[in-house]
Amino acid sequence: MLRPKKEKKQKVKLTKEGIRKAKGIFRYLKPYAFIFSIGWIFLVLSTSVGLVFPLMMGQLLGANSMNSTEDAIRVISLENINQVALALFLLFAAQAVFSFFRVIIFTNVTENALRDIRKDAFSRLIYMPMDFFNRNKVGELTSRLASDIVQVQETLRTTIAEFFRQIVMIVGGIVFLMLISWKLSLIMLATVPVMAIVAVVFGKFIRRLAKVAQDETAKSNVVVEESLTGISNVKAFTNELFSIQRYTKIAEEIRRLNVKSGLWRGVFASFIIFCLFGAIVFIIWQGMLMTQGTNPEMSSKDFYTFIFYTIMMGASVGSLPELYASIQKAIGSTENLMDIIQTEGEKEIMSGTSRPVITGKVSFKNIFFHYPQRPDMPVLEGVNLDAEPNETIALVGSSGAGKSTIASLLLRYFETTSGEILFDGENIRDIDIEHLRSNMALVPQEVILFGGSVRENIAYGKPEASLEEIEEAARQANAYDFISSFPDGFETQVGDRGIQLSGGQKQRIAIARALLKNPTILILDEATSALDSESEKLVQDALEHLMKGRTSFVIAHRLSTIRNADRIFVIDQGKVAEQGKHDDLIALESGIYAGLINLQMRS
Repeated sequence: MLRPKKEKKQKVKLTKEGIRKAKGIFRYLKPYAFIFSIGWIFLVLSTSVGLVFPLMMGQLLGANSMNSTEDAIRVISLENINQVALALFLLFAAQAVFSFFRVIIFTNVTENALRDIRKDAFSRLIYMPMDFFNRNKVGELTSRLASDIVQVQETLRTTIAEFFRQIVMIVGGIVFLMLISWKLSLIMLATVPVMAIVAVVFGKFIRRLAKVAQDETAKSNVVVEESLTGISNVKAFTNELFSIQRYTKIAEEIRRLNVKSGLWRGVFASFIIFCLFGAIVFIIWQGMLMTQGTNPEMSSKDFYTFIFYTIMMGASVGSLPELYASIQKAIGSTENLMDIIQTEGEKEIMSGTSRPVITGKVSFKNIFFHYPQRPDMPVLEGVNLDAEPNETIALVGSSGAGKSTIASLLLRYFETTSGEILFDGENIRDIDIEHLRSNMALVPQEVILFGGSVRENIAYGKPEASLEEIEEAARQANAYDFISSFPDGFETQVGDRGIQLSGGQKQRIAIARALLKNPTILILDEATSALDSESEKLVQDALEHLMKGRTSFVIAHRLSTIRNADRIFVIDQGKVAEQGKHDDLIALESGIYAGLINLQMRS
């Protein structure tokens, strides 16, 4: 089961369980282990060159002790400058080559691994049971496939390498510093790293203050937008003064927060200038004292080397908290992705391997059902109904009676609480779920079309269908004429969720899709309830053509559309209250069906 998505403001914490799940990422790196290890070799080489740089600079610049003006001139002589330039050129050239190959290799391995993760995560989502989508928001799931993967991408590609690099720099720097002067090293370790860490913490505190101020600014924008968008209501209720007071209150809070933030920024700037830079000056002062006298404790070249290592270590220590925070976020993101990938899908939950010939004979035997999240609210209570091959079965009743739930159970979106659903005498639980659904088609009330062309949406019922088959399905669904009237015909783009088409046009495309699939069992869930009279007639004609030669379950509020059904089942409070043909049920003057008919006729 997936964990609820954490709020953005909640701090990401590392847990043993989270780290254990995050380790699942390594199985996606395993196929690329060899090339990935080469990338790490280049990373080690690049980092090693970085450690050599302060040593080389110190040794070169301090090659001669500047005890006289003549020595000072000799230090900056043309020969010495050429040596420095050549040495640095070779050093940077080597680091550039190592860094280039490291970046290329890490990027390739990361993108290959993330491609595999994206595929596995999406494949797992597609095969999740319907209850999974009742428990998890679609926006959250899409976020996991987008923002979480981006977080993992950045970490695998650069953050881990940089974190390793900075750790090596700090450890290597401490070793070199101890070898140069243990005394000065202890002084440095007691000041510069401490000051760097304090500066980082101080900086995070100031960023939090700025974030709070930004949130308040966003609230003020909401007040402005609401007031101006609903300006007619503001004026109608003479609430101009009330709106001004709301905005003024937030504006004052923004001012207070920004003044507070400015105060702490001033303190932070003073801290950097006095404490951090002061610590560096203090180290230099102590080092210079060690180079003085007749028996100096440190040579000039060692002093220069020490200074360069100190600067390098200060930068490395300062970067660690942000890199560590990024790794924490990546572990949280990886944990989310692993939650999806490791969650059982329909194939694991809904076992069944039988692939019988489905003729359309369906039986509900004493079906009880409640949704998993609401065990105390029964939806179906002892439902019994039968359908013979090629029969049209109508399900009617008030909203919430359980009609659509019966359709969901037919498609095995959910498992029954108790009772049996039989297809040609075989229990639905024993039938392979893909085989079962391949023999069924659904035309819902609200048709969802996918981004793409009309042709692609009709072909969704049979992806391998030829253009001739698609056109024939459109003709039978009364859709061919309006599709042909478009400038691009069957290649017309339907827009997001079919926004470019009317309700009746979308319904007929859905019917064409179902015709192309040629199912044994058809489910029509309020397929004409949201249409005008003209569109309803065209859709109803197409539906009658679609229902020929197959078992059809028709859920309808407009009872005029089911007069010719072979049998009508009236569902009331989760039970079959009445059943029979239209004429038989209308004859029951005090019956539920007769009451629904009279109510609709009066309206």
